[in-house]
Amino acid sequence: MTDISRLALELGLKPEHLTFYGRDKAKVSLAALDGAAARGRIVLVSAITPTPAGEGKTTVSIGLAQGLKKIGRSVALALRQPSMGPVFGRKGSATGGGKSSLTPAESINLHFTGDFHAITAAHNLLAAAIDNRLHFKSTRLAPEGVLWKRALDSNDRALRAITISRGSAVERASGFDITAASEVMAILCLANSRADLRARLDRIVVGFAVGGEPVFAKEFNVTGALLAVLRDAIEPNLVQSLEGVPAFVHGGPFANIAHGCNSVLATRLALAHADFVVTEAGFAFDLGGEKFIDLKCRQSGLAPSVIVLVATVRALKMHGGVPLAELKLPNVAAVERGLENLAAHLASAAQFGRPVVVAINRFLTDEPEELVAIHRFCAAQGVRCATADVFGAGGAGAVELAETVAAAMPAEVAPLPFLYRDEQPVVEKIQAIATRMYGADGVVLTPAAEEKLALFTAAGFGHLPICMAKTQDSLSDDPKKQGRPRGFTITVRDFEIANGAGFLVALTGQMLRMPALPRIPAAERIDVTEDGTITGI
Repeated sequence: MTDISRLALELGLKPEHLTFYGRDKAKVSLAALDGAAARGRIVLVSAITPTPAGEGKTTVSIGLAQGLKKIGRSVALALRQPSMGPVFGRKGSATGGGKSSLTPAESINLHFTGDFHAITAAHNLLAAAIDNRLHFKSTRLAPEGVLWKRALDSNDRALRAITISRGSAVERASGFDITAASEVMAILCLANSRADLRARLDRIVVGFAVGGEPVFAKEFNVTGALLAVLRDAIEPNLVQSLEGVPAFVHGGPFANIAHGCNSVLATRLALAHADFVVTEAGFAFDLGGEKFIDLKCRQSGLAPSVIVLVATVRALKMHGGVPLAELKLPNVAAVERGLENLAAHLASAAQFGRPVVVAINRFLTDEPEELVAIHRFCAAQGVRCATADVFGAGGAGAVELAETVAAAMPAEVAPLPFLYRDEQPVVEKIQAIATRMYGADGVVLTPAAEEKLALFTAAGFGHLPICMAKTQDSLSDDPKKQGRPRGFTITVRDFEIANGAGFLVALTGQMLRMPALPRIPAAERIDVTEDGTITGI
């Protein structure tokens, strides 16, 4: 592993722009962006609809970057930070795998440089300020109009619905969101500067007055304190892959309940210091990919040059109807049936006018004829395709993929065609996402959702783009429908406002902003040895 100070020097970062957290990680000052032009191109990595079989999108992102380094390209990664909720819950880790991993993995997966703690603290400081004003009756905010909950970086179903201020005049129902779903997280990831961070925090809508007027966070006079808590958290983190590829790892919103992308500032730092920037968007293209473009790119002016869609034989078999227990058995027919899911995401990605590359993340159990079926399908679609063994071979296993991506890079980056315009009615925006990304026949709003949307629209927020909160397990809003569902509608049951982040959240299905632990959480296998080594992550 290269000392992080040496890695930073090789990137062209000045020593005065770095704050070191030991020898393996550092914070990078925003001053490193002063006068720095974007020289790089973005490679956006997304995937097919995830399954319990695993797709390995982060592993492929890291392996691809290592492959680009192998073929002599200047490259950096721009990735999200893991949330401790899934680390202790179902996922167990979010730093890649095998020979395509980030290091120091245990630190990144746990406390890292404290960014998530700072976001949690800032979120809850605002919540405390709101309740303090309610207690002293020094706010126009109605207790029943409060929208701002509390946050915690943990999967904890017991905190989804709670009663606060019991026995007082302002007793009310409330709850917790996981930190990855906090609007403060989204704000931090979309802010372009500390000044922009301040403005976004000020315009958070914490609730509504009795007459339906929005109440903003700036009215509670704690924006300065929030900025103080977030002072260091806004600075991107620099670490590296096992093969020494620099990685700006910063921010961690989920793509099923938030916008699912790493920070704009980390992406800009990577673009200023490398020719190729490999970044990923959470879950599949219908969620993270669409939000990367319609939310992150719309606000920041960033744009991907190439889109990579990750697929595995195992996942395609599941989409083709094979149960998890039988995935090791050869089944070309199931792979071919599952390719309908890949076809749906290829069609979605094609709408944004970028070259698309399919990356097959190879497993040891894959049969040659199953891989051939995927390549044959992609060739028929006119789509570039490469098989990569990034887990077992690292960068060496991604050389073909790296060369394919480099060959797909266009000479110029064309303007992005977004799915909708800001001035379109909210329902039309949702219709565009549902029909063009999910393949739905249309959209239905429940009476509760219509009432909430009417409130938000009357308050002047109908121009905001849409962040869909939808299951990651299906193109539809029913997680049981794998493959490529047809003949369905998307039901929006509620809306939430994230005015500081700059979008409205449309909630579908049973999506909850506080996940739960599984019956046997990953936390049960994590331990620390006598010498301080963490195991089980």
